[in-house]
Amino acid sequence: MVDRAETTIPENALSVFLDTLDKANVRVAEQFPGDSSHRQPVHTVYGGAHLFKADIAQKLGASALKALHDHAPDAPSLAHVFDLDPPLADRIYPRVVDKLTREPVEDFRIDFEDGFGHRPDHEEDGFALTAANEVALGLSGGTLPPSIGIRIKPLNEELKRRSLRTFDMFLTRLLERSNGILPPNFVVTLPKITSPEQVAALASACEGFEYWRELEAGTLRFELMVETTQSIVAIDGTVALPRFIAEGRGRIVAAHFGTYDYTAACGITAAHQHMLHPVCDFAKHVMQVSLAGSGVWLSDGATNVMPIGSREVVHRAWQLHARHVRHSLETGFYQGWDLHPAQLPSRYASVFAFFLEGLDAASERLKNFVQKAAQATLVGDVFDDAATGQGLLNYFLRAMNCGAITEPEAIAMSGLTLDELRSRSFVKILGARRRG
Repeated sequence: MVDRAETTIPENALSVFLDTLDKANVRVAEQFPGDSSHRQPVHTVYGGAHLFKADIAQKLGASALKALHDHAPDAPSLAHVFDLDPPLADRIYPRVVDKLTREPVEDFRIDFEDGFGHRPDHEEDGFALTAANEVALGLSGGTLPPSIGIRIKPLNEELKRRSLRTFDMFLTRLLERSNGILPPNFVVTLPKITSPEQVAALASACEGFEYWRELEAGTLRFELMVETTQSIVAIDGTVALPRFIAEGRGRIVAAHFGTYDYTAACGITAAHQHMLHPVCDFAKHVMQVSLAGSGVWLSDGATNVMPIGSREVVHRAWQLHARHVRHSLETGFYQGWDLHPAQLPSRYASVFAFFLEGLDAASERLKNFVQKAAQATLVGDVFDDAATGQGLLNYFLRAMNCGAITEPEAIAMSGLTLDELRSRSFVKILGARRRG
């Protein structure tokens, strides 16, 4: 028989092991510093900087409501377009109308890249200043969407000076007009990244700007656009994104997939460049695996077929958009791009349907699991363990945040209190209930 004393880890050795683990955890935290505690938008609307106005969200909402009323004026017509069960369409329709009235845009990106084009320097300078003026006006008037930012040009050899000039001019004018205050959830988008040095350069630009403008260190955040093959697999064959995140030095909050640039880079012909192409799924799976647990939000790309024209044409475009949105949601990408106000009805109808269709089953599973205090449970033929608990909680949080369900509905159906929901942690909820 083995003496238990002989197999006990000595205290000094245990201390060494724990110290090693602490250092490893610090390295992981430094490499993946993103904070996922905030609300992730379900979409980002891109619009050219030359068109931006302080009340853009309200104007887009009015256009979206008109498109909805013109082409799906009631719940039965919504059910027909999106192939929804009539009772589900009855629940969704008023929520879509409310969303388009109350908060039509969750995130907006003032675009100085593809949506703006190449213009003479004096033109881009002028629009950088006027767009900043409009953001300051919207900030003071309370008309900005919950999240907003700018997309600069790439930091490649040809455009790096123009890109950083726009970055500096826009932010300088905005802070001058807003008494040194940035809008909540402000972010800079870096497109067409081909090397980690470009990410490091933008992080250095943020640090320098903060120093000269006397902003608190870390104020400026940015997101990466994954739209080149080099942003998936580096030249040495390694996965590129972890290095990119590390070069961001704690400033990177999201990674957005660029469907059309990426498919073009892979040699896909224009007729087959779309969000459901297998090369897109491969790239997005790499994004998911390499950034899992990092707190960095993931966003899918855009549907480039616009719902413009006759009712039949609009319906076909909505159905295509809905298929793309549904695919993104089912594969774990809870955010995407929208390019036209008439895409907002199909965005919200698809998102709300996704969450409401599975709400009853998720409610039963979550309630049962919480009541069992983290013991593995069987509901019907579905086995749940602790890892599933956080996923079920996240389901309710995302549904509540986007407006698919209300706060009272989330409380009633999840069996959790409002404080428990806001804790966003299944482990904390179970720990508190056990102690109670």
